[in-house]
Amino acid sequence: MRLEGAGFAADNLVLPFQIEALGLRGRAVRLGAEVDAILNRHDYPAPVARMLGEALALTALLAAALKYDGIFTLQIQSDGPISLLVADVTSDGHMRGYAQFDQGRFEAAVKQGAVERSVPRLLGAGHLAFTVDQGSVMERYQGIVELTGATLADCVHTYFRDSEQIETCLKTACDRIDLPSGGPDAPQGWRAGGLMLQRIPDEGGIAQTDMPTEEEAEDGWRRAVILTGSAADAEVLDPTLPAENLLYRLYHEDGVRVFERRELIDRCRCSRERVDSVLRGQPRAELDDMKEPDGRVVVTCQFCNRSYGYDDSDLDALQSAED
Repeated sequence: MRLEGAGFAADNLVLPFQIEALGLRGRAVRLGAEVDAILNRHDYPAPVARMLGEALALTALLAAALKYDGIFTLQIQSDGPISLLVADVTSDGHMRGYAQFDQGRFEAAVKQGAVERSVPRLLGAGHLAFTVDQGSVMERYQGIVELTGATLADCVHTYFRDSEQIETCLKTACDRIDLPSGGPDAPQGWRAGGLMLQRIPDEGGIAQTDMPTEEEAEDGWRRAVILTGSAADAEVLDPTLPAENLLYRLYHEDGVRVFERRELIDRCRCSRERVDSVLRGQPRAELDDMKEPDGRVVVTCQFCNRSYGYDDSDLDALQSAED
C-alpha cells in the first residue's frame, strides 16, 4: 500500500539534494509501507525492529551515493544480543533485511537498562561491513570498520571519518507510529527515515568561482551539521511531511536543490529456482536428515520468511536433474 494522497506525502524513496552555495550534497530517505512490511514479517522485539529499520534507512542513504549495477549490502556481525544484522538494496531499489538475535540475551540486556538504539547494549563488539557486488565481471568492493559509537549512525560516521576521510553528517530514525486516519482509532505502522550530508571534494563539479572561501566553507558546514541534528525524529518520520518540505525547512537559507527521487521497494530475491540450485548439490542422505516430522524438507528464507517445501517426489526430481 502506498501512503500517498489523503493526507500522506510521497513515501518509500531516496531524494538526492545539494546545497550548492556551501559545496554540500546529501540524500533524504523516507520509508513507510515497505519497511513496515519487512519488520512485521518477523517477531522482533521493538528495539530490535528499530535497529533493523535504521539499518535499512542507512543502507538506502549509502547506496544512493554510489553508481553501481548490482547489490549494496550493509552487514553487522557482533557478540551482543543481536549477533547479525543484514540490509541490502539493489540498483533497482529492491530492499530487504533481517536481524538475528538471542531472546534470552536480549531480555538480560533490557533488565540492565535502556537499550533503545544502543549499539553497545544491543550489538556489543563487532564489525560493520559495506559490500558492493556487481557480479562476476566486476571486482567486489568491501569496506569494514569496527562498531564504534552509541548508534548505528555513529558507526557509519566513524567509517567515513577514518576510512574515506569524507566529512559526513548522519541522522536516522525508526519507530512505530500512529498513522493519520481522520478517526479516533488511528492505525499504527513502522516508519524509518534519515538524512545524510557530505562535503563535496574540490573535484565535485562546482565551478571554482562559485566555491566558498575556506572560512565560509567551515562555517557553512558547521551550520548545516547543526541544522541536520535539529531535525526531530517526528519530522523525519512524519508521513504527512514531504521530504522536499523537510529539506526546505532545514536548509532554505543557503538554498537547497533537489534532484529526481528514486523509489524503494520491499522485494526479496529468493525463489524456488534458487533453493532448487542449493538443494541439488546436497547428498540425498543429508537432505533426508533435514526432513520435518511431516516428511518434507522445508527451507525458509531468512529475509522474507517465505517457506519452500519438498516432498520425496520433489527431492527425487532434484537428484534426477543432477544426474
